[in-house]
Amino acid sequence: MQPQVLILGAGRKRIGYHVARFLAQKGYRTLMHYRTDHPERSEMDSELKSMGANPVWFQADLSSETQVKALFNSLIEHTGRLDALVHAAGLWKPIPWRETRAKDIEDHFRANTLGLLLPVIEAAKRMVSQPEGGAITLLGDWAVSRPYRQYLAYFASKGAIPTLTRALAVELGTENPKVRVNCVEPGPAMLPESLSKSDKEEAIAATLVQREGSPENVAQAVWSFIDNSFITGTCLTVDGGRSVWAGGK
Repeated sequence: MQPQVLILGAGRKRIGYHVARFLAQKGYRTLMHYRTDHPERSEMDSELKSMGANPVWFQADLSSETQVKALFNSLIEHTGRLDALVHAAGLWKPIPWRETRAKDIEDHFRANTLGLLLPVIEAAKRMVSQPEGGAITLLGDWAVSRPYRQYLAYFASKGAIPTLTRALAVELGTENPKVRVNCVEPGPAMLPESLSKSDKEEAIAATLVQREGSPENVAQAVWSFIDNSFITGTCLTVDGGRSVWAGGK
């Protein structure tokens, strides 16, 4: 039986989409989530179909409990099972700390914390009831241990992910030892288009490998967690050494 993977946050050509491509090449059927439709989605759909991936798309606001439950009910009705979940959705927005307001904090926690836990809980309910369990992989951020400026609300919300990874691994693994939870923490891989040239150069110069990473580097790390049944509760930094080196300073 073909394994099924749900990619949350795959509505644009960002990390989630490239993870889907990688896993499709490994034989997984790709179940793709998006929040708002974007012109890139039809292009991605065509590309995945050309690979024989036969993607199925699901729309939902992941911070809405009602919409998340509807998504998973529809998914299970459509596929009957879920073997892997990759959570790649999130909000990343620069806000100077003096200008950070309650709404900014709420928006980030709604997207990056609540919007993570609600779908993971629903996926976990299905996985713990399956004899073969399942693999959950979250996408965090290397910089929660070395934050950079102007992203206070973002880091407050993303900083919960390493703890949630460990807590979920314990909660789910003690119910079904074949359910595993891990986290990939990307560094400068597929830097945002909005980033200035000087900021990109600075990010690359701060790595030990002296180059920007690729989405495939992140996808390989995701696959290593899915494929290795003896790893759970672990966070893996994929940042070219940026988190252990201060750029020579």
